[in-house]
Amino acid sequence: MADRDDVCVLIPTYNEAATIGDVVESFVADGFEHVLVIDGDSDDSTRELASEAGARVVEQSGTGQGSGKGQAVREALDRYVEQPYVLMLDGDATYRPDEADRLLEPLLDGRAEHVIGNRFADMEDGAMTRLNRIGNSVINTSFSLIHGRNLTDILSGYRAFTLESVQRFNLTADGFGIETEMAVECVKHGVTTSVVPITYQARPDDSETNLHPFRDGAVIILTLYRMAKTNNPLFYFGSVGVASSLVGIGLAIYVGYEWFVRSISHEVIALVAASGILFGVQLLIFGVLSDMIVALNREQTRQLGEIARQLSDDTVAPPAAAGSDEPTEEDDKTDEVDGEAGSEPASSGLGD
Repeated sequence: MADRDDVCVLIPTYNEAATIGDVVESFVADGFEHVLVIDGDSDDSTRELASEAGARVVEQSGTGQGSGKGQAVREALDRYVEQPYVLMLDGDATYRPDEADRLLEPLLDGRAEHVIGNRFADMEDGAMTRLNRIGNSVINTSFSLIHGRNLTDILSGYRAFTLESVQRFNLTADGFGIETEMAVECVKHGVTTSVVPITYQARPDDSETNLHPFRDGAVIILTLYRMAKTNNPLFYFGSVGVASSLVGIGLAIYVGYEWFVRSISHEVIALVAASGILFGVQLLIFGVLSDMIVALNREQTRQLGEIARQLSDDTVAPPAAAGSDEPTEEDDKTDEVDGEAGSEPASSGLGD
């Protein structure tokens, strides 16, 4: 059983009055004393119901309101969360509170710093539309291709992590891209990540989703590509370089065919083709150099981290226990002086 006193259950919400009360009550009944609901200016009774169920309720600031899940999570982690472990989930009753220990145990056992719940391991009928399944598959495949790790379900809203590990992240997403950023930052910073199976339930009939598949899906794909600039620059620059080179080669083939077969010259197209090829090659070279710099920086960061941990371990080494039987240098000097004094002949005190 996980130690609930060290866990903050973080629930970002927006218009979840139909479900938030039951969600909070379930976690409180399961022994979680620190349930934090950060609300994006709901216009229903979400905040009141969450507070009545036993949660600490705060209202997110800024411009997030409703579509600002990422901003809500970032604000909560920066200002309100005090416990060393965080269990994050949505307030729509699609995740089961009785499966919380599956995500927390790898953290508390020291096997992982970030744990993602895999919704596809046990998904109820109607929990996800076919369109959303396709979108998730595309995004997960893109993540594996771009960032070199297969985390199975990077968009899962049910996850647990250490507060220390997430404080190393550079999170900037305001909306539903926050889970994507977390997954990329885990890879970027070498955070030990585990994936555990969970049950993904269908939303209750009276609960409406805040997700817009096409808009939010496009934002997530762009986030994956944007973050490749610092995590996988070879892909970031190389993909554009390859595309530019292919366009240039295609135009060059057309110009060559027209010249040799039909004796027609296309000087402008030939110039564009040459520019495209040169631009693409330059981007590829730049991507290779950037990738080498990133790899070197990661190795240096890893070595500095190891040195810092060693220094920290040396600093907190326990001093010698009081009353130890081992002689100190001062005791040795005292014994030496006493020995010299005792070796001098004692005077008899009688006159000659």
